[in-house]
Order: sequence, then C-alpha cells, then structure tokens
Amino acid sequence: MRFETQLVHAGEPRPRPQHAVVMPIYQSSTYEYDGAGNYHDLKYIRLNNTPNHAALHDKLAALEGTEAALVTASGMAAISSTLLSLLGAGDHLLAHDGLYGGTYDLLARDLPRLGITTTFVDANRPETWAAHVTPHTRAFYVETITNPLTQVVALDEVARFTRERGMVSIIDNTMATPVNYRPAAHGFDLIVHSATKYLNGHNDIVAGVVAGRADLVAAVKHKVDHLGGALDPHACFLLHRGLKTLAVRVRYQNESALELAGFLAGHPRVRRVNYPGLPSHESHARASRWLAGGGGIISFELDGDVAAAEQLISRVTLPIHAPSLGGPETLITRPAIMSHAGLSPEARQRQGIADTLIRISVGLEATADLIEDFTAALGA
Repeated sequence: MRFETQLVHAGEPRPRPQHAVVMPIYQSSTYEYDGAGNYHDLKYIRLNNTPNHAALHDKLAALEGTEAALVTASGMAAISSTLLSLLGAGDHLLAHDGLYGGTYDLLARDLPRLGITTTFVDANRPETWAAHVTPHTRAFYVETITNPLTQVVALDEVARFTRERGMVSIIDNTMATPVNYRPAAHGFDLIVHSATKYLNGHNDIVAGVVAGRADLVAAVKHKVDHLGGALDPHACFLLHRGLKTLAVRVRYQNESALELAGFLAGHPRVRRVNYPGLPSHESHARASRWLAGGGGIISFELDGDVAAAEQLISRVTLPIHAPSLGGPETLITRPAIMSHAGLSPEARQRQGIADTLIRISVGLEATADLIEDFTAALGA
C-alpha cells in the first residue's frame, strides 16, 4: 500500500470489531487471561497492549517502515524510556547540541544522576565526532529538523557513523513526520515522536511513539511497562483518528509555511528567517536532498529587541500565543520563555536561540489570511 492508503488502512483489525468502520475504544483496564507465558504479554492497559494499542502499533510501524512500533503517554516518555532501555551507569551518549529543551534537560541534568553522561556535539560536522567517542559510547541522538532553528544536520552521516561503530542511532522525527522523512530507510535504528504534535494534529492529546528494530522496541516496551508510561485507550483512539489525515495536513502545512517564510524573509522589519525550504537557510541543500517538505515550523528575528517581539506577538490576531506545535491552529511563541526556558541563557546563546527569536507553528488557516495578519502586525 502507498503511504496515504497505509494511513487509513494499516493496522486496522480484520475482521472489523462488530463490523465497525472506526476502531472502537476498548476502555477496559484488564482482560481475561489468554495463556500468555510472559508478564509483558498479559493484556493490561499499563502494558500498552490493548486492542487500541495493538492497532496503533501496527499502523505506526507501517508508516515508518519499521519492524515494530510502540505508543507511550507522552513524547518525553518515549524519549526517556528509549534512552533508559539502552543506557546504564557508566554509559555515554553523543547528542546534537541543538535539541528540544526538554530533551536537553533530560540529558544534561537527569541522566547524569544515574551515571549516564552525554557529550553534545555539532551534528553538522561529522569530522569532529570520532574524537568524542569512548569505549562506553552506546548511541547517537539527533532530530530530523531541530526546534526552533529548523536545522537539518548530517543525518546520513549519523546513521553511517553509528553503524560502523556498533552504536545505536536514535532520531526524533516529530518535526518532519514520516510524510517528509522516513529515518529507517536511511539507516536509523530507533525513531521517536512526540505524537502530541503532527501525528495527532489537533492539539487535544499528549502521546509519544517509538519505532524501529523489533528487539530494540521490545526493550523500550519493557522499560515503559515498569515506569508506567502507557497511553490511555481514549487517547489511542484520538491518535488513531488523527493519523488518518496526516498526509493532507502536513503537505498543506509544508506549502503554507514555505509561502509565509518567503513573505517574512522579504519584509524590511525581519532580520532573519529560519526555514529549511528557503534557499537562504544553511540546511537548504540537505533538506532538498532528503526531505519531501520543509515542515510547518518557522522561526525568525525582528530588527528590534524583546519588547518588539512581544509587541508583534500581541498584535497578530490569528496565531495563538501558546506552546506546542503541529495542530490546526497557528501558534506563536518565544522559545526562550517556553520550549527552551529550562536552558541556561548561556546554553541558549551557544545554540543560537536569541531572546528575541519568535517561533510559528503554521496551522491549517488560509495562507493569505496569515500573511495579511502578519502584514498588519509588522506594519503596526
């Protein structure tokens, strides 16, 4: 099946339960014993294996082109459980120095208390990585498109580098989604998502995904089972429903974001625009080679100070001043006070996240209406 057909039909139970076209919600915490010989195979909500979970796992594995997939209670549950399934006391991780703020905090503040260390490297410079590898380096963690600067790092080199050294490659594919990039086809071992964002696409649930090699996903599931990061069946239902429109949503957001980014780049009040679909972006060549679209996130800086950025945010009428991304409503934030507020000012400065940086998650509104809104706000 082609991708759009997989979105609708992959993972659906056959025959359909009670002939229902839409997957029902199985709101039962426990199930009759069916002879399972392993604790992790018992049917129980906390073990992420109800009928709602199973259908999602099959659909998500098909979409990412992997052997297996798993849903979790949040994107951070997916990320933390993945890392804890791979790493223990004394182990070492390589990670790009430009990750989402929550992931950065986990690696820099929480994992060291467990004896797990991380070296943050420039994932745009493969020639520098080998110097940081130790006998205890187990994995390399990157993002397909970084948040909020929308970099596309040397992804193929990451997959090759880890494969040659027997390490595990992990990639956060939240910002690209499998519509724009399928990491497994490029050699990545494990893929994580905050399904809160584009996969669900409606700003109404929190969920996570892990996909990849069956043995690695099974190890992550065992960790999730113990830590309790299961996804509720009703949230499974909403994610299942949201996935069916993923292709049409993301492709529209690709087109709309590219047009809005082009408008902002040409405006005299805008100093800099970050969007990989623009030829002026440092990652444009990589994005053009590997991605089917630039995604729905734009970040930019005005020719002004923090007060000017705050004034613009207060003057637009369609974008909502709120965190997160990937939904039908266009959202606008300053990462320094939201997604990356947990980073020190020095860390934000090192990553290039200025206090004046504004991020837009482009929604499903008419692009012309968004441009008119920003034209009026910038003019004021």
